[in-house]
Amino acid sequence: MFEVQLRSLTRGPRLLQCRPSPRNVLPRPSRTLRYTASLRNYRGFATAAGEEGQVIAKRTDVKKPFYVTTPIFYVNAAPHVGHMYNMVLADTLKRWHVLQGDKDAKLLTGTDEHGLKIQQAAASQGMEPQALCDQNCQTFKELAQASNVSYDYFIRTTDENHKDAVRFFWDMLNHRDYIYTSKHEGWYCVSDETYYPTSAVASTIEPSTGRKIMASIETGKEVEWSSEENYHFKLSALREPLLEFFKRNPDWIRPKVYMDQIVAQVEAGLSDLSISRPSSRLQWGIPVPNDESQTIYVWLDALVNYLTYAGYPFTPGKEYESIWPADVHVIGKDILRFHGIYWPAFLLALDLPLPKNILAHGHWTMNKAKMSKSTGNVVNPMFALERFHVDTLRYFFTADAALSNDSDYENRLIAQRYKKALQWGIGNQTNRLTQSKKWNMRAAIEYASQDKLPAVTEHDLKQIELLKRLSGHVKRHMDNLDPRKAMDTIMDAIYSNDKYISSVQPWKMITKADPTPEERTEPYAVDRVIYTGVETLRIVGILLQPFMPQKADELLARLGVQNVPEKRSFDAAQYGADFDYGVPSVEVKKGVEGALFPPLITED
Repeated sequence: MFEVQLRSLTRGPRLLQCRPSPRNVLPRPSRTLRYTASLRNYRGFATAAGEEGQVIAKRTDVKKPFYVTTPIFYVNAAPHVGHMYNMVLADTLKRWHVLQGDKDAKLLTGTDEHGLKIQQAAASQGMEPQALCDQNCQTFKELAQASNVSYDYFIRTTDENHKDAVRFFWDMLNHRDYIYTSKHEGWYCVSDETYYPTSAVASTIEPSTGRKIMASIETGKEVEWSSEENYHFKLSALREPLLEFFKRNPDWIRPKVYMDQIVAQVEAGLSDLSISRPSSRLQWGIPVPNDESQTIYVWLDALVNYLTYAGYPFTPGKEYESIWPADVHVIGKDILRFHGIYWPAFLLALDLPLPKNILAHGHWTMNKAKMSKSTGNVVNPMFALERFHVDTLRYFFTADAALSNDSDYENRLIAQRYKKALQWGIGNQTNRLTQSKKWNMRAAIEYASQDKLPAVTEHDLKQIELLKRLSGHVKRHMDNLDPRKAMDTIMDAIYSNDKYISSVQPWKMITKADPTPEERTEPYAVDRVIYTGVETLRIVGILLQPFMPQKADELLARLGVQNVPEKRSFDAAQYGADFDYGVPSVEVKKGVEGALFPPLITED
């Protein structure tokens, strides 16, 4: 059990005296504060016995809800397609677990609202920082809603409960002797809100102005030399515990290329981390407890948001009720260092469980070039949503984004994918199999339920065997945090179904001399084909729900699949699992107006 004993404990700045010390070490807290953490048997918090900071993740028998997070997005500028992609990726993972029966699965998103960039942006617009945050955070909420992202909570770092959590987190790091004061010199990047070592910066020419600047090699953002007195975190002391954790959890960060990068960085050595900024330079943030001359580093502040939603600081005796640790942090590769090194180090320092996985992804480019406001090649996601249906973009993001590499955003490419996979693939098959007057979809399904269909042919068997394996293959890819392969597997079933239907040509299996569907009293060979075809669409429709919620629902409604959990759950995505469908539950109009995936207005 997670045992925490806190005597005379008060949250907030009164807990610890965090004034600079002549010895460059923060004063120890009162002896009345006792903090012991034995995480044994704590649901999801189980650890092996060891020295402070050594955490070995183990699963426990008690199942907690799935918990996935996006990063919290910086509100100094408008959201772009990269933000939408990240939200959709996290939402797909959450919906996948809901599909499998975890109705309490949680998705956290939100905005990062502290830091020098916010302070400067507000000043340049003649606004108060809080007013700017209130205004801009709304655009991210609107994007999440327009993208059909089923988030459970939208957190803001200006929320009072989050500030309380950050102060408590700071106090606990101080209590463990992980914080001290020292002079810090180095290359500081305002855009990235971080210091870079000399080896990570280089002289370059700024394209828009022609100025010669020093910039981060990793991000290309300008850096400036800074020298200041502030608080530091003993990151170097966590090098070995981090490497031990990585050794025991080699797939902790996915794809593997990002795990390898983090391991290499930690193996090369870690310097202690500056975790505060002088308030004379940075006022917009959370003051260091009892030392208002310093402001807490924005990244320490931001990372704690994942714990805030989980109920941190945890109530003694009720830790098992928390959804922590997160099952997956979904992040862009540009913030990998913060999540792959700093965040686990902070957690190890407090003997708190680490997130189970980090899923990192590449960036979206345009014409193979990084999107930039200065070059005018930034895609406004709200305009993209107006141009293409939300599920068109959700499909494109999933099917075309290579997690380990950058991906190119191109309208023509989206149109091509739409036509091939959605309009000509799923849409055309749905129309051909459900709208023809030559056969009766419901009758074919009833014959199947009574085991009266004609004998299986070689063509039938190939598609049937594919359907029997389909959900298992998709689950394996999703368990491996690879939605792209999962989508490829689902679409392979559609392409296979298209070949199957085209090869047997059911429309030629019925002649004018044959009875009409209403006149038939026994199954025909065509009924086997129709059943196999619509059963493919039913299973595909169920499996597509996490990826394309609206269109998957429309497809299942056209097939007449009842909108109840037992008919649309993962367990129902098995061949022959449902014989009660076949009568559309929605009115389907004729022609283009009734198309599941109508033609695009423009393809450019």
